[in-house]
Amino acid sequence: MNTGDIAFMLVASAMVMLMTPGLALFYGGMVRSKNVLGTIMQNFICLGLISIIWVAYGYSVAFGPDISGFIGNLDWVGLKGVGLTVGPYSSTIPHLLFCAFQLMFAIITPALITGAIAERMKFSAFLLFTVLWSSLVYLPVCHWVWGGGWLGKMGALDFAGGTVIHINSGAAALAAVLVLGKRKGWGKESIHPHNLPMTVLGTGLLWFGWFGFNAGSALAAGPLATLALFTTQVAAGAAALSWTLAETMLQGKPTTLGAASGAVAGLVAITPAAGFVSPVSAILIGLVAGTLCYLAVVAKSKLGYDDALDVVGVHGVGGLWGALATGLFATTTVNPNGANGFFYGNPSLLGVQALGAGAAIAYSLILTFIILKAIDATVGLRISAEEEQQGLDLTQHSEIGYTI
Repeated sequence: MNTGDIAFMLVASAMVMLMTPGLALFYGGMVRSKNVLGTIMQNFICLGLISIIWVAYGYSVAFGPDISGFIGNLDWVGLKGVGLTVGPYSSTIPHLLFCAFQLMFAIITPALITGAIAERMKFSAFLLFTVLWSSLVYLPVCHWVWGGGWLGKMGALDFAGGTVIHINSGAAALAAVLVLGKRKGWGKESIHPHNLPMTVLGTGLLWFGWFGFNAGSALAAGPLATLALFTTQVAAGAAALSWTLAETMLQGKPTTLGAASGAVAGLVAITPAAGFVSPVSAILIGLVAGTLCYLAVVAKSKLGYDDALDVVGVHGVGGLWGALATGLFATTTVNPNGANGFFYGNPSLLGVQALGAGAAIAYSLILTFIILKAIDATVGLRISAEEEQQGLDLTQHSEIGYTI
């Protein structure tokens, strides 16, 4: 084992953990004040709920020895055999540290979905949904790509979670808004963010944590982590600029929310490509991501679905673009262990990336729809119209975010 790699991965794991509270602030600032604590709570509780699932069976199902390319077996239930010696995924850090790093990814993925369902889901229903969705959707898709499953064996590239996390949660978000329906008054009355400084603070924490997210996925303190950190930075910056430029052209003025959303779109798009593309390619990926995701958000009102905080437009569309862009721009010049993409003489990689993205979208969309329908038929999904008028904070948690 390598003590430098261990130290690096300990820090990276802590940085990715910080992203979930950062996401809570990012989302919390965008909802109305009566829903700020309810929104933050949906994110924050994932830190506890998923940690228990991960130890009990989640890590084994996601990363355990493969069963037919679809799922891991139960050899590592209760983390049996997952200790302080090296494991199958890294030769320089303890197996338990790799497990901890991946736990932080498993925590934030269902938390991302909360942005789509903001201001209208019962907390009890959300807890049940998180358990079922993580178990039946996240764990299998994670295994397909990273745990020795069929997509990984086909050569699909996903450096830090474009398919596993962002496409997966984006497709689930679309299913969720279709099942839940629109918020009371959506499209008829103004619904504005109540605290944009909170959202910008959350963006900063996400951006900072994303360096652990992407660079940490190298699993070692070395050149590949350096590349991933740098491509992450320039893609996010480029996307923040292109979003605000597109916004100015269409709406007349740039907004702070647009700059923050653009940065997140760039971070999402570079995630699958971070360790496989050059810095120049990363800028191009970011520039396209900012414009593309902005247009996807604008299209939301025309398509008539109430994705409250634009999870589909930013994570779904951004993740899809990132997966395909990896198939375009990947090059073994920067990562000999990766593959060449379309622009480097290997068009087949783009096909593999498209297949992986399509499979994740279809699986997540269908399973999420079934899970939500089952929950709605048993415990119910939505708060009542009267509770929605009062807000999640009072009706679900008997507290308020602000006293003045």
